[in-house]
Amino acid sequence: MLSDKVRRELDMLRRHLIILRYVMENEPIGIHKLAEETDIPSHKVRYSLRVLEQEKLIAASSPGAVTTEHTLPFLEELEFTIDQLVETTKDLKTIDIKR
Repeated sequence: MLSDKVRRELDMLRRHLIILRYVMENEPIGIHKLAEETDIPSHKVRYSLRVLEQEKLIAASSPGAVTTEHTLPFLEELEFTIDQLVETTKDLKTIDIKR
């Protein structure tokens, strides 16, 4: 279905944000502890950590993942970004397609 990709991307974003929150609250924290705490399979935790690291929101350390200087600026923008997504979603309802 056309909207499935968007739904999957939003689900993945949600997972990344959950992992980021747990890193912030428990840093340093490893993959196994994150999987245990979040009930997210370790292979998905590993992928989320990789994405967060590529975005420079976390960094790997020997005891586990830690936040970086980029984390707080990202979080300050996050609410605005989510509000934009909500507005875009609301706009979708205004498209009148005859059935």
